[in-house]
Amino acid sequence: MILEYKGIPVFYKDEGKGNAVVLLHGFLENTKIWEPFLPQLTKRNRVICIDLLGHGKTGCLGYIHSMELMAEVVEAVLKHLRIRKSIFIGHSMGGYVSLAFAEKNPDNIKGLCLMNSTASADTPEKKKNRERGIEAVKQNHKTFIRIAVANLFTPENQNIFSKEIEHLINECLKTPLQGIVAALEGMKIREDREVLLHFSPYKKMMIIGKKDPALDYKSLMSQTENTEVKIVEFDGGHMSFIENKAEFLDSIMYFIENI
Repeated sequence: MILEYKGIPVFYKDEGKGNAVVLLHGFLENTKIWEPFLPQLTKRNRVICIDLLGHGKTGCLGYIHSMELMAEVVEAVLKHLRIRKSIFIGHSMGGYVSLAFAEKNPDNIKGLCLMNSTASADTPEKKKNRERGIEAVKQNHKTFIRIAVANLFTPENQNIFSKEIEHLINECLKTPLQGIVAALEGMKIREDREVLLHFSPYKKMMIIGKKDPALDYKSLMSQTENTEVKIVEFDGGHMSFIENKAEFLDSIMYFIENI
């Protein structure tokens, strides 16, 4: 399905009936990452998957896609579908967008799951890495994508899931240059939203890969100290939906059913 928003196409899927569950993909990804889970999730839920700005079949809106701007697009889709309250599950960048949406629309959130994601802002070092990434993308975005995607898996899982990684890379290669740069710029300037983990009233869960090469494990654990955030840990990297597929589905099903 396509919704026109500010002159660009926004692609989304809307399947099933029941509690509204919004699935937001990560950087370079698109709605196709959720396809293996839809048969189970749509049995009792209305599942909405959205291609975020500059990803999949959704167009670009300028040179910086802030997390707030991406959240506005999500808000437009949900308003179009007349969905008021939703459970959000966001992978990596999708988690940042979920947090931006939750900050602006706290009454529209029934539950929030950060999957291989963080509520913290980028550290100075991470911001420099984003800038290096932008330069690398401009030089050869296909090489950047191939390296970036593979490096999100643990070394052993790069071998175990080589077919899945190649399939994922082929999907990520569809991401346009402008969309990649705009997302990197947006993630670089995103705000710290750890306060939402402490003071928001809805149920929260964080899915953590113990060997995640993209996120600092200690930082993730410290964010959840003295909160009611449920922690689910997997012995994998940044891509739990591939590296820990069955356990991931069980975890989010349990989270959704207990809200």
